[in-house]
Amino acid sequence: MKITIISGSHRINSQSRKVADHIRRTLLEEGLADEAEVFSLEGNPLPLWDEGLWTGDEAWEQRLASLRRLLRESDGFVVVSPEWHGQVPAGLKNFFLIVGKQEVGHKPALIVTVSSADGGAYPVAELRMSSYKNNRILYIPEQVIVRNVERVLNPEPADNDPDADSYFRERILWSLQVLRAYAEALGPVRESGVTVNEKFGFGM
Repeated sequence: MKITIISGSHRINSQSRKVADHIRRTLLEEGLADEAEVFSLEGNPLPLWDEGLWTGDEAWEQRLASLRRLLRESDGFVVVSPEWHGQVPAGLKNFFLIVGKQEVGHKPALIVTVSSADGGAYPVAELRMSSYKNNRILYIPEQVIVRNVERVLNPEPADNDPDADSYFRERILWSLQVLRAYAEALGPVRESGVTVNEKFGFGM
């Protein structure tokens, strides 16, 4: 079982990356994944989408080779997104323009959003509304909104609000257990071949 965590913040040393790293440790320490890797969008590693992606431009092929391999080898995903001005960061939206159904299609994903205050709901709605359409990623019904993120999931206990920290650690663990169950269940769906239909290659 391999789970890839997408850390969707462009910022260096972001709270989203802190949360992504906690999720990776939890997956491995709890035996929920044999492999867990973080793919971070910090520093904007992916250029903006252009038509070369669809025409087989060699520069795009080389640029995306390792990412495509990582995603294709993955059984499920965790998408970590901060809320910036009530939105998903542009780099994360760009990520979903770039990846396709060959990489993430019909694989489960858990949405985890991050807010410095009491927000975090808008990115959940945005990801569920539009980011899955053509790449066919499957968001599970559960989600986690990590509010007041600076006060939880820190390595030093003294930096955490004890009650909130305990709650989010437990909620994340349970949500990852649900994700694991979906990942196990959806493998046979993809293997059946029923999800492959070139006539209906795009979502409605």
